[in-house]
Amino acid sequence: DHSMLRHMLVLTALTLGGLQGFAHAASFPGGSEGGAPLNLEQGHPGQEPGASADIGNTSIQALTAGSGGVIYAGSFGMGIFRSADRGGSWTSANQGLTDPFVLCLTTGKDGAIYAGTFRGGVFRSRDGGKIWQPVNKGLKRLEIKALMMDAKGLYAGTGDGVYLLNAAQDQWKVVSTGLDEILVHALARTDDGTLYAGTSGKGVHSYKERSTGWTRLRQGLRDHEGLVENFIRVLAVDKEQGVYAGTFDGGVFRSGDAGKTWSPISRALPNDSIRGLISNERGVYVATGRGIFKTVDKGRQWVPLNKGLSNLSVQVLIEGEKGGFYAGTSSGVFRSDDDGLTWTAVSQGLEGESVAPFKFN
Repeated sequence: DHSMLRHMLVLTALTLGGLQGFAHAASFPGGSEGGAPLNLEQGHPGQEPGASADIGNTSIQALTAGSGGVIYAGSFGMGIFRSADRGGSWTSANQGLTDPFVLCLTTGKDGAIYAGTFRGGVFRSRDGGKIWQPVNKGLKRLEIKALMMDAKGLYAGTGDGVYLLNAAQDQWKVVSTGLDEILVHALARTDDGTLYAGTSGKGVHSYKERSTGWTRLRQGLRDHEGLVENFIRVLAVDKEQGVYAGTFDGGVFRSGDAGKTWSPISRALPNDSIRGLISNERGVYVATGRGIFKTVDKGRQWVPLNKGLSNLSVQVLIEGEKGGFYAGTSSGVFRSDDDGLTWTAVSQGLEGESVAPFKFN
């Protein structure tokens, strides 16, 4: 029985959500927003609803590549790990990190690494992950779901809209009005300087410089059953400046007109929970709750890329060197060196200490 299952999920979620700030999941998002189902990931990111994390394994939510084969992995509960050899072996890299629930990672042009956490805000390391320092001046909410680096600097998607880090003052400033108190899960930017924000429950918004605030893209992401998807998890841009939006459980949409209209392109995908989205010259790749898929024809066909991927619950997908990818799953990291055709587990050392070295405030 569907409603019974959902009721059980809510109870499970509320138990798990003892963490903190569970109000947005418990308040049934989507009652009025086009019937979006309850999304437990909001309270407990990265869990497939109703599935528990693999016992004894580390759930990897975030990945970023440094230079020379260095990779950083952010976990849900065990902090940050660093590998100097493309994932061959990992060591814990948590000094100064006060929140072990890492939701996003990115690398700056100067080589600094930034980590966004569930309740501790943003941390930066300038020494390859040895020491982390909080960078939170100016932030109203410390739940950081997305970090994006572009020519202007570092953007953060937070529980209170989108912020830009002013490098000179090391202080965050809100980008513009219109997303107050809205949780932003995803960020993207097109070549004309337009920013896109994927939100939790309020669809996609865009912002052009010197315009009056963020604009909600009202046409909406309507799937083939006519439902509007308002819970956006990931965004990406292709070389034609088309914008892709991956949703929590409604599949993938593409807009070729700067977000005015959206087409569902994932009817042929076996799973609609989209956790990663990459567009490059070889195609569009999506990571789902049931593996990784690629399309070269804007979604008419999706080819599975799961050979060797022993855990199909993928949480994050990034590009590595030339035709390579790294995938973070609920049981560690996998690497592909052949454009996703085959995957190798690279999780040695990701177990971490038996007691996480964190002080919970």
